[in-house]
Parts: sequence; C-alpha cells; structure tokens
Amino acid sequence: MSSFRNHRIIIASLFLPTTAVLGESNPPTPDIPAKSPPAQSNPTARIPNGTPIPPFRHQPSKSSGANAPLKSIVEDLKSRATTPLSTPQSEPVNPFAKFLSFASPQPNGTPSSASGSPSHPPGLPSLDRSFTFSSRPRKFQTTHQDVQHTARLQRKQSRSSSRRPGDVYPANAIEGNHAWHTAPNSHCNGGLKNAVDSIKDHLTHTLWVGTLGNSTDNFGPDLRTSINLRMRQMCSSVPVWIPDAEFESCYDEFCHQVLWPCLHYAVPDAPKTKLFYESASFKQYMAVNKRFADVIIDNYREGDIIWVNDYHLMLLPALLRANPKLINAPVGFFLHVAFPSSEIFRCLSVRDSLLRGVLAADLVGFQTAGYARHFRQTVSRILALEALPKGIQVEGIPGSTSGVNGAPSKLELKGRFVDVGVFPMGIDVGALREKKREPDVSYWVQLLRQRYAGMKMIVGRDKLDEIQGVRHKIEAFERFLKKHPEYQGQVVLIQVALQTTESNELAGGVADVVARVNAAYSTLTYQPVVFLHTQEVTFSQYLALLTVADAFLVTSLREGMALRTHEFVECQEGRHRPLILSEFTGSYSYSGFRSCIAINPYDTRGTANAIYQALTMSDEDAVSRWEDLHNHVVTQTAQAFVTSFLTRCLRANTEHTAQTDLSMVPVVDMARVLPRYKHSSRRLLLFDFEGAVWIRDMSRAGLLAPFEPQKEVLELFKRLADDARNEVWLLSGLPVKGVLDKIASAVPSVGIVAENGCFIKTRETKKTPAKWIDMVPNLNFTWKSPCIEILNYFTERTPGSFLEEREASIVWRFWTGPIDDCSDRQWARRQAAEAQNHIFDSLGERYGLRIIPGSSSFLVLPNNISRSTAVGAILHPGGPAYSPRSGMALASVNGRGDVSDDASFVFAVGGDEKLLRRLNELDNAETASTSRKGTDAKWKLDPKDVVSVLAQFANVN
Repeated sequence: MSSFRNHRIIIASLFLPTTAVLGESNPPTPDIPAKSPPAQSNPTARIPNGTPIPPFRHQPSKSSGANAPLKSIVEDLKSRATTPLSTPQSEPVNPFAKFLSFASPQPNGTPSSASGSPSHPPGLPSLDRSFTFSSRPRKFQTTHQDVQHTARLQRKQSRSSSRRPGDVYPANAIEGNHAWHTAPNSHCNGGLKNAVDSIKDHLTHTLWVGTLGNSTDNFGPDLRTSINLRMRQMCSSVPVWIPDAEFESCYDEFCHQVLWPCLHYAVPDAPKTKLFYESASFKQYMAVNKRFADVIIDNYREGDIIWVNDYHLMLLPALLRANPKLINAPVGFFLHVAFPSSEIFRCLSVRDSLLRGVLAADLVGFQTAGYARHFRQTVSRILALEALPKGIQVEGIPGSTSGVNGAPSKLELKGRFVDVGVFPMGIDVGALREKKREPDVSYWVQLLRQRYAGMKMIVGRDKLDEIQGVRHKIEAFERFLKKHPEYQGQVVLIQVALQTTESNELAGGVADVVARVNAAYSTLTYQPVVFLHTQEVTFSQYLALLTVADAFLVTSLREGMALRTHEFVECQEGRHRPLILSEFTGSYSYSGFRSCIAINPYDTRGTANAIYQALTMSDEDAVSRWEDLHNHVVTQTAQAFVTSFLTRCLRANTEHTAQTDLSMVPVVDMARVLPRYKHSSRRLLLFDFEGAVWIRDMSRAGLLAPFEPQKEVLELFKRLADDARNEVWLLSGLPVKGVLDKIASAVPSVGIVAENGCFIKTRETKKTPAKWIDMVPNLNFTWKSPCIEILNYFTERTPGSFLEEREASIVWRFWTGPIDDCSDRQWARRQAAEAQNHIFDSLGERYGLRIIPGSSSFLVLPNNISRSTAVGAILHPGGPAYSPRSGMALASVNGRGDVSDDASFVFAVGGDEKLLRRLNELDNAETASTSRKGTDAKWKLDPKDVVSVLAQFANVN
C-alpha cells in the first residue's frame, strides 16, 4: 500500500462525490460538517437512558409518549405513502433542488426544511435524508446508490426546468452573485467513494474527475472558473463541463436505454427497438467520453495512475491511450455492474467500439469471475482476439470499423497483453461499526422494537425498476402470507425504495401488486407492506432497520456486488438472522455467501418457502450461516478492493512498458561477449532447446514424427560441457520419455530441464551419475483425465488439431497448417481460447493449474512451475537437489557445487521473458531473446543464428 504514496490516483467516474450548489451554505463553508445532535426543544422527549431524542423526522407519537409502544401501526404510517405511486408529486421537478433548499434564505431568515414539507415538526432541524455524509469528520456513507446501479437522475425533467433559471436558482446567482457551496453528490458512486475514503490515510494523492450531476448550461465563465478553482483546492476534484442536451442524450438514452439493459440481460424486443441498430445517442456518448479524456490529459502528470470507472466511460481508456502523452500511462478500467454473455452483448451495434475502448487499459476489472469470463469470451468471439485465462492478447489492431454511421474509428491499439482480473467490492467494516455505535442508531433500534413488538420484520432496499425484482419480492411475500395464514398480522415487509425515474418505477410494476397485498391483508393495526423512499429514511434509521430485521430479502434478477447484503450481515452481529439472496447477484458467486438462503427470484413459490425457512430457522443454524457470511464480509473489504486493483494495475503497466521495442534491442555483439566468456573462471550457460537450438517442423507430419536429435548440435553441447569451467543447461518444454532422454543419453554432462520445470536431470560427473528429479512429486494429477476429456471435445470441433499427453502436463496443438490468417486458423484460435477458458474455469482454481499459450498450441501444467523456477533451483546453493520443491537431498548436483553458486559469467538464450528478466538482475549475466517481440533482454538473436553463436563459444580455447 505504501507504493501508492509516490503516485497520484486520477479517479474518473461520471459523477463527482461532491457537487456545487448555488447559494450560501449555512454555515458558509465548502463542506457540510457533521454536527452533534443539538438539544431538543421538548425537554421531556428522552429515551429511557436520558439521552435526548435525535433530531430525525419521525418522532414518537405524542399521544403514546416517548416510552410507550404504539397502539396502532397505522398511526406510524399516516404521514407516509403506503404504496409506491411513482415519484411523489410534491417533490420538486429538479431532483437537485433539494440541495438548494438547504441553503436558500427564507423570508424569516432561516433555512428551508430539508423535506420541503409543511408538516416538518417545528423546532427540529432538518437533515439531508440521503445517505451521504460529510467526510470531515468522515462518517460511513451507505451504498444506497448501489455500485451496480448508479443513480439515474431525472436528467430530462431537470433539463426542461433548468432552462428557466428563476424556477430553480435565484436570478442574481446566475447573473452576478456567484455565491455557491459544495455538498455531497447524491448521484455519485457511493460504493466507490466509500472504498477510496477507507484508505485515504494511505492514498494521500487523489484527483476525482467527473460531472457535478446538475444542470450547468446557465453557469457563466466566471462561475465555472470559481468552481474549478475551489473544487480543485478543497475537494481534489476537477469538474467536466458537458452541455445539458449532450449529457441528456448520453446518459438518459444511450447509457440507460441501451447499455444498462444489455449489461443486465434485459435487451428489449429487437424488432420493436431500433436503439441497438440505430444508436444516434452514441455520438453523444463518444462526445462525453472525449470531454473526460481532454480533462484528464490536461491534468495528467508523470507517475499518475488513471482509474476509469463503470459503463458510462467505456471509450475513455482508448481515448487516453491515443494521446502520446499517456501512451505508457497506467490505466485501469473497472466495471461496477454485471457483464453479460457474448450472445447478449453481440446485440449492440457499437459492440466493437466499446470493447476496443476498454481493451486500451492495462487492467480490466470485474466484480466476479463469471463476469470476467463473459468478457473474455465476448472479446474472443466478437473481435477474434486471443482470450487467455488471465487476460487478452491484443495484436496491433486498428480501431473499430463499426463506429457511428459505419465510419472507421481513429483509435488504434498496439500489440500488448491486457490483464483481466476479479476484484470483489466490499464495505468499510470499521467505519460501519463506528456508525452502529452512535446513540442515534441505538435510539431507533429501541423505537423499532417497541413499535413492531411481537412481529417479524423482513427488510429490503432496492430500486423499483424491473431488474431489481421488487415485484417478484412482493408477489413471493403475498404467496407466503396466503400459504401460511398464521403469519398474517405477524410479519411486515419494510421495503426501502431507492430514487429512480418515474418511468422506471412504472416499468417495475410494483405499485399495483403492493396495493393488492395491502388491500387483502391490512387491518386497523396491521399493514403487511411498508414502502419508504430513500429520502424518508436517514442512515441511522436504515442501520436500525438492518439491526432489528428478522431477515433481509434480495430478489434481484441481475446484479453485481449487492453491498447492502454486506451491511446487513455486519449489522446482525448480535442477532445472526439469515440473509435471503438471489442467485443472480454477484455476491452469491463467492463461497462465503453460499451460507445464505439462495433463491431463484423467478420462482415465486420457492421464494415464499425461503421466507418461511428464514423466519423459522433455529438459532444454531442461523449462527452457523452468519459466521460464514461475516467471515467473508470482513475479508472482502473496501480497503482490499482498492489496494488489490491499484496494485495489479501498476504491476500490469510495469510489465507492459518494461519491454523495450525490439527495434531498439541490439543483436548479440560477439566482439564484446566473447572476451568476457574467455576470461571467466566459472560460466553458467542456459539455452532454450525448441525455438532456439532446435527449429522444430511445426507441420502435422513433423510434430507427429519420432524425435531424432541433430548430431552436430549434440556434438556442440558435448564440447561446451567438456570445458571444466562450464555448466551447461538445456531448457525445454518437451517430455522426458522418447525425446529428452535421448539427449540425456547422448550428452550426460549437460543438465536438462523438462516439461517447463516439472523435471530436472542433473549433470553427470566423475563422482555422481545423472539423475532425473521430479519437481512436482506431491501434486495431485487427477486433473489430467477431465482436462483430456475437455480437449478431446474441442479436438472433434477443430480440424487438424491433436493432443499430446505428457507425464505432468498436456499440450493441445490446435493449428498445424500455414501461418496465413485464414478463416480456418481464426476458427482454431477461437476454439483454443474457449478451451483455455473452459479448462481454467473448471479445473484451474480447483487443481492449481496454469496455461502457457502459444501461436499454434497451448500447454496446461501445474501452477508455480516454470523454467524460471527451475533455473532458480539450479542457482540454489547445491543445485536443484537441495531445492525444497524436489523433496530430495542429494550430495551434489553438478559435482562441484560451486559453478552456479558463484558464476562469473552467465549467458542465457531463449524466449521466456520472465526468465530473462530474472537473470537480468545478475550483474554478470548476458541475456539474448529469440522471441522476436518486445523484450527486456540485453540482446536479440535470430533463432537460426543460435547454433553458430554457440559454436563460437565452443571454439574459444
């Protein structure tokens, strides 16, 4: 984590965590600091321990007293909307006007009510009812705008109203008086902000880039300059100024009517929807991404790490990479929502542009392994690129040819490897624990227990759109009440509805089913479904709900990481009640969350049974399940998410940029190397066999032909090994039997590494004979049978392919024809990519396997075994026989035990970049690459010239 102290992190997200609000703040300050609860106007309003009642909106009924439970729950619901009849009409049309109401002067000189409701109790200060808290002192900010579902502000409505400044802002604020203050942005990605804030003591330099989230067409140049300056100085933020109409088309049309449904498996009926074929709003999407790129480029400085977030900015990495200033800058992209299968994503008419935009990053991160797998498969099938388990191999390809109106894109991607990783998001557990201990939460916990005494409470928090499955939840609850009439009047479902647009609420179809359930089962003292909009619930009240809940119900039809479930688990530390979780959430894919009660939200009967199971579960079962859930929550934290993503991004960029362009690497200068070799008393010579010393015939006939080593090559090795000052090692991926054992028999004084480090043959000396050492003696090889079965399936589908089974590894030759990029070869590469993904996903993690890809084949072998680790064992004091991995303890490997320990000259030739990079750390090493690609080696060497170079070494007296 300390490595980030030397880097500034540029965080690009559509909305800034802090926005600018016109008007003076009260008190006038750039931030809204958290306040201690002031004394109440009513001195008798105290909870039993004497603590004054916190100043929240919903106070105990005066008729019943502060300490007595309500006689009727209906009294507690009089001021609330009992059914979600879309967005309340009493709210201002502009969704951002609530921030203005906090600071706009009223005729009596006091701030207006935060609620804007005349029923607000007099004498009690208003609070912002969003779940956003000031960062000084920092309080926990809930993820109510779930990172998977960034709030969809009602941009269209606010645009129409913003064209009449007098309806929203005081006229003088626009024309001359530029008084303004900052406020928490209710539209920002709350989960991301929490995660960054959780390590701000270590992440000392950050710069947020995003929009303010409100209408800005009426902001004049002077006002924008003022906002730019103060936001940069006080909030470490740089606003991106976007015309209202452009933003509306990008955000409301393309992001939420095209991208969002596609990413969440909700593609509209294609014949009725032209957006997937005629996406005119994609022009505005490109323009918004271009504005973000311009701002980042202007503010970028050497050493910055650029972190691009979410589906709103999928083109941004390529736009940044196209600028020469940022061509080698660390760029990471993280998708906070789900990623669908290729069959869904291929429906997008602009699919190529989006994928290539993302692939310009060094690292592409996802919430779950399933989403990462979908992305790799989509790239493989749509762009025909090589998709490997750890990322995408991008060969130098031009930009998209399916841009707007078929015009080719100007973006180009150079050949590079793009890492694809899984980074599960979490919550700031420590901050949440601090918030739980506040008196406000304790008060509301006690009040809720009084008002719902003797009843079971099921709590949920979702948006009201189709994807969140709220309608499915209510219907399942209705079936539960019908099937178990003994629970009628005894169980209440409290549903907190996140802010969304009226059209989305209507599409969700929640209002009618809630009305039906309440009409069927309500009594004078009981209402089965209580609906609360987010602005009606403070964060303390929400934590209290999670604390007293008897179950938390999530019925999402498709969702990334459901962080509200993490909050529920942490709040249940004292009660250990169960979590009912949809199988279609990202959280469920992790083993720790398999202890929930899993449901298929489309199965109404099954969900109803899950509710009954949760309410009747024994304490022992509930505690056991909660412990598994809690262990996962405290491990998968917000801190771990940020540090792991940024560390991997920095490492990926280092690997990408470290390799020098091949044209800049000189050919081996024997005039400089030979004198060093000649005057060295101890020499270590490491040579790759295939691809360097031996140029293999890659045709099908050549691959299947029996191996016969070349006599001139064997003679050359014998001459080198006969020199007492030399220690010669041959590095190979070939098997021992039938291939390398022939070389071992012909030149026993040469050490051999077989199957990429799985076996090592020691050098024969006068004192000790040569022996083969098994470097993987304790590994489980039961993986080979299912792996062969998988590869046999792909062999049947790929003409000309065949399988090579070795003792500790497997090779699949998927192409043996000409190197021309014909359709058959493209098909073979796609099949190879799918086979690799299938093996990695089904066997890789379980058995600890890794895959080494090649241009016409790939190798499957145990993890943590490579030529580099084999050479490490050779360099180990005493040689590989003393390596702990071998499990053996021979007296000596090379007969002297001192050549590799203190070699004054090391010469390595091969194409393994990891090995060459490792040997470069030795002061006395000369490394030559035969890979014909960008390399870290000191020299380059054409494979056909390797034998002649070795002959020059052998001729030195």
